[in-house]
Amino acid sequence: MFRKLIFALFVVSIVSCGSKPRVALPDDGGLKPSTQHQIIAKEVSGLLENASYKKVKMNDSISGIIYDNLIKSLDQGKNYLLQSDIDEFQAYRNNLAQDIKNGDLSAAFHIFNVYSKRYLDRMQYALSEIDKKQDYTKDEYYQPNREKLGWFKTADEANDQWRKRVKYDLLNLETASGKSTDSARTKQVETLKKRYVNLISQAKKTNANDAFQVVMQALTDAVDPHTSYFNPSFAQAFNEGMANTFEGIGARLSIDNEAVSIFEIIPGGPIFKDKSIHVNDKIIAVAQGKDGEFEDIIGWRLDAAVAKIKGPKGTIVRLKIIPAGQPMNSHPRIVSLVREKIVVEEESAKKEIMNVKGADGKTYKVGIINIPKFYMDFEAYRRRDPNYKSTTRDVRLILDTLKQEKVDAVVIDLRFNGGGSLPEAIDLTGLFIDKGPVVQVRDTKNNIDVEEDKNAGVSWDGPLGIMINRFSASASEIFAGAIQDYGRGIILGSQSYGKGTVQSAIDMSRVISPTSRLLLKASGEKDPDTPEGAPQYGQINITLGKFYRVNGSSTQHKGVTPDIVFPSQFSAEKFGESSEKSALPWDQIQSSNFKKVADLSAVDKKLETMHEARIKNSLEYKYLKEDIEEAQKDEDVKISLELNKFKKEKDDNLKKNRDRINALLKLQGKPAWEEGKSQPKIDLDFVKDESAKVMTDYIINFQAKK
Repeated sequence: MFRKLIFALFVVSIVSCGSKPRVALPDDGGLKPSTQHQIIAKEVSGLLENASYKKVKMNDSISGIIYDNLIKSLDQGKNYLLQSDIDEFQAYRNNLAQDIKNGDLSAAFHIFNVYSKRYLDRMQYALSEIDKKQDYTKDEYYQPNREKLGWFKTADEANDQWRKRVKYDLLNLETASGKSTDSARTKQVETLKKRYVNLISQAKKTNANDAFQVVMQALTDAVDPHTSYFNPSFAQAFNEGMANTFEGIGARLSIDNEAVSIFEIIPGGPIFKDKSIHVNDKIIAVAQGKDGEFEDIIGWRLDAAVAKIKGPKGTIVRLKIIPAGQPMNSHPRIVSLVREKIVVEEESAKKEIMNVKGADGKTYKVGIINIPKFYMDFEAYRRRDPNYKSTTRDVRLILDTLKQEKVDAVVIDLRFNGGGSLPEAIDLTGLFIDKGPVVQVRDTKNNIDVEEDKNAGVSWDGPLGIMINRFSASASEIFAGAIQDYGRGIILGSQSYGKGTVQSAIDMSRVISPTSRLLLKASGEKDPDTPEGAPQYGQINITLGKFYRVNGSSTQHKGVTPDIVFPSQFSAEKFGESSEKSALPWDQIQSSNFKKVADLSAVDKKLETMHEARIKNSLEYKYLKEDIEEAQKDEDVKISLELNKFKKEKDDNLKKNRDRINALLKLQGKPAWEEGKSQPKIDLDFVKDESAKVMTDYIINFQAKK
């Protein structure tokens, strides 16, 4: 007992020996960092200084970047904070890095608390404006994006912006419904009030973990845009996303008027099999096992409720359910479910077959394989589960099916694929090349490792196309870059993201120092909302290397440039690695020893000429260019709040949309969109359709000559 007391006193002395916090956070109201937050902040800072690829010092220069990141993450649109707040915060600008390194989060939390107060001030003011009579004859304007404007000088100026926002919201509701009667407007007012009440309710549930996550993201983003700290809940969600699986009841949940609601039921999961629970049903209480006591979860944050509902496969969870449409005071049904491992199929690789008429008049079958991300169930793989989930395994099966269906070409769709598992990018490349290097990786000590496909043979040796866009990143760029370097396929689309860095996910409990471990143990803190199985102290995804293509070029910044370039809706200045101030630079190393399958440079030129001739008079191409021009217009648009002008702008946009849709329907031989009927669904993907046509050009002009 005496030893335990001495140990406790020793640890307390370590905790209390820190310097005085920069800001005295009040005891009444406002969020405060926990001991765990302070210790983890110190540990993460140490890793960034000593272990990351871009080793940085926690000094004045990076402190300013952390400060800018923090303000931007809280109020990028300048809709909440006042100029007086920003003036006060400037005192902390050059000290945040050193403070965080020392475990002093007081200034960062103070900034977060001020923002939270201003947010609630604005929301409550907006709520108070909803019932007031609106003057729709006044010719005034609402500017949604204030990023390029100055901060509000006074609370009155801020309130005036939110008065206009309420007016804008009400106009939107009225024009969307097409009704302006007194009863309709009463209903619109109630709808908007409910929206703001919900925003206020959710804001009041913000906790210290939320503030800590925002502060740590501002810190890691200052080092590079892909290093991140994840709190336990975020870490678990990230790891589940990488695996494309999770363990639970098989539903996606949302908050609806303070109650947890079934938003979506995942096919094959426990709820799907049970058949007694439906979309929009409410979960009001949760119990663990056959005999556990029910906990009421009405009014809970969604992440806290999810942590109670999810759990290891094979365990029992009992739910109290109020059926959709029933009042909350209805007698609930009790449903007992056995949790299972859920595979998220909509984020798995999928196929479709397009029948495309070629320039020679023949119809060709083009297999499209959409890969939303590079996933792999690492945990199942480590357990040697023969049925572990992975991108390569799924695509191999799809290719077998496509071969049986005798497709003439295959196109891999990597648009909006942000990456994922590096081993999967390498293995997937191996389905299309016969052994050889796929990517080079340089680590923090400048060692270069060549990652190879070591499996002989291929799963598909026919015509191959790869679709990419500005949001194809990381593992997508490794795969597309390797296919291009080998001359194995044709890259179609727009320049990729340019993420050429390697991250490793590290459980913080594995790397914290012995002293920090003692402090954490002594604090006795354990976050009750930490999901079962999640990293107790969170996880850091830290940049430890850079990718290089087999030709020696980094994918950093430059990404992959397509062989057949399509116009992009996403500008490089606003999206992608080149838009990130803290991104690592592009560079080049020696090419690895690889043998090209073919030189497609002459092929690409001819295909590009044929592609440009075809799209010159294409209606879909015309609309794509119009969309790009619209997206690139000045974002500082001002919207009239005078009813007639507002309606005219809406009507003009609706007519333009209707005319466009009818032109496309006519092109597809379908009936026109009639007035008063809901908008017909149009299956239109110009880039995919044109990519398939490019592949038929390849088959006709080059494949047949082999």
